[in-house]
Amino acid sequence: MLANILAIGDVVAPQGLKYLRKTLPRLRRELKADFVVVNGENASNVGLTPEQAEMMLDAGADVITLGNHAFRQRSIHSYLDDMPRILRPANYAPQCPGRGYGVFDSDLGPVAVVNLIGRCNMDYGPDNPFLQIDRILKEVSEAKVILVDFHAEATAEKKAMGFMLDGKVTAVWGTHTHVPTADGQVLPEGTGYITDLGMTGPVYSVIGIAPNLSIEKFRGGVYSPYKPAEGPCSMTGALFTVDTVTGRCTEVRQITA
Repeated sequence: MLANILAIGDVVAPQGLKYLRKTLPRLRRELKADFVVVNGENASNVGLTPEQAEMMLDAGADVITLGNHAFRQRSIHSYLDDMPRILRPANYAPQCPGRGYGVFDSDLGPVAVVNLIGRCNMDYGPDNPFLQIDRILKEVSEAKVILVDFHAEATAEKKAMGFMLDGKVTAVWGTHTHVPTADGQVLPEGTGYITDLGMTGPVYSVIGIAPNLSIEKFRGGVYSPYKPAEGPCSMTGALFTVDTVTGRCTEVRQITA
């Protein structure tokens, strides 16, 4: 049986969340997506609140993944412990709130989703994701369909993870840089891969931020708190067509809406 897995890039700022709520229900119908994973870690510019998470789930997300801003909104801490459908990176310290992976019931049967974070230019000193994933795969072996959101800065780190997991998981996608990459592909052993999904947020921006603020920072000016850009929004991501019997990916299609 073939099925469609839709992965949506980082939702940025209230504008991005508003656009997701408007666009995702229609997109899910049009693409006939059977399972949807949304990275939501920037919905508050930095971090996610419980209210924003509920909006994403109501809009059609089956699972929400996070990243380096997972704990920036304190209101999310206890919520992460109570909500298995919201994941923070699994290779953060075990005393951190929440969980980093899960197996979820769906019309496709059990679907495993794993959230990892890279170590290049990241905070919190996460454990080695390349070692953690070996342990996690043993714990989600009941699922044929296994999806990995690798929230990382370095493209080489993401590529290495994709090839290491080729043939072991259904799909690996990168998040965090907010710029979609043009390398959506099925790797040689049948794992779908893309280095970065991009983002859901303001089009005329520097990764979601008002351009003048980023320009001033790079010119060496006095720091100003980031504010999201105004104007139209877009949503980028990828659609993975998968064989639910073998757990292998047959096609990767990049999505812009």
